Amino acid sequence: MSLEGIRVIDLTRIIAGPFCTQLLADQGAEVIKIETAKGDPLRGQGEKVHGLSWYFASYNRNKKSIVIDLRSPEGKNVLKKLLRTADVLVENFRPGVLDAMGFEDEVLKKSNPNLIVCSISGFGADGPYANRPAFDFIAQALSGFMSVNGERDGPPLRSGLPISDMVVGLYGAFAVSSTLARNTIGKKAGFRRIDVSLTDTMISLLSFQAANFFATGNSPMRSGNDHQLVSPYGIFETNDGLLAIAPSNNDTYKKLLTALNLESLSKDKRIDSNRKRMGNRSLIRKLIEPVLKSKNSAYWIEKLNAAGVPAGPILSIPEVFEDPQVQHREMAVNIDHGPRGSVKMLGFPIKFMGEATYNPNAAPELGEHTVEVLQNLKFQEDEIEQLLKKGIIKQYSANNQE
Repeated sequence: MSLEGIRVIDLTRIIAGPFCTQLLADQGAEVIKIETAKGDPLRGQGEKVHGLSWYFASYNRNKKSIVIDLRSPEGKNVLKKLLRTADVLVENFRPGVLDAMGFEDEVLKKSNPNLIVCSISGFGADGPYANRPAFDFIAQALSGFMSVNGERDGPPLRSGLPISDMVVGLYGAFAVSSTLARNTIGKKAGFRRIDVSLTDTMISLLSFQAANFFATGNSPMRSGNDHQLVSPYGIFETNDGLLAIAPSNNDTYKKLLTALNLESLSKDKRIDSNRKRMGNRSLIRKLIEPVLKSKNSAYWIEKLNAAGVPAGPILSIPEVFEDPQVQHREMAVNIDHGPRGSVKMLGFPIKFMGEATYNPNAAPELGEHTVEVLQNLKFQEDEIEQLLKKGIIKQYSANNQE
């Protein structure tokens, strides 16, 4: 994997930060997750099987877990020693918390002149909202994302997925990987602080909605499942359900008409251009949907795709993982968690051609690697014993788990 030999110290919890560090771990980095004695709150959320949260497991595979009390001087000393050996630190505290803990940039830089620090927050490290609390829902609302999501005459809608947490995690991992790449080609970046926020990264996804606003000054309207720049494009009825069809340009639109035996519509002056069709959506739907209703979805998926018209079913989550393409691409994997049993989770979407099948390791138990990591830092056995007795560190014990 491309990040083998890279050590990442993970001071994150919940979703955004752990997703970022898991992406780094999935590419071969050694990720050491530092937790409190209570652990990442995600360990207690979602459905549990044999006491293990599958929600937690799905964001923390391929990592090591150590428990340190970072409020204590001794715990901070352990972290300092870890950072001297690290390439990357990822944290998602509120801005200023890391400084308040005694790990200001100057301290970090002195300890490790080439450390990459990736800070993930709701609004960024500065600005009038920097100290506000933020979650995915707030970022979806503030970024404008919700304003263009939903039916035209309905209320704004959030995504059913924690999309801002995922997007900021992707950007964070991308920024870290880019900086590491610069280092490997001999152009040392030195100490680098990366600042990514949920809200900024959501705004970066506004795509043609923002482009059109910048060009015209007009606020985009919600359009439900219709595309705001193309028609027909959306969800249509067949005789056994719904079908997504996406003819994104005039050539593909003509292919759609041919597949539906409606070539004559290409000369209909009411809808002979995309602009006209955009203003006459109900008419174009009225003309093509009766034909679509004459056959089932499977028939049209086969025929339209063969004609070069993108078309597909609207799958439920269970149906997604029964789909042959999804199974072929191994987008669900089973990972052995020992006494916790086998855990099914989402696969890694990046495929390295010619390399062995991706085989991730289990998410760690709370404090599973505490002693191992300290031993690798050359802590003496008596030092480790003292830290354990004082409660500064904690080692995993099956007796302490559910």
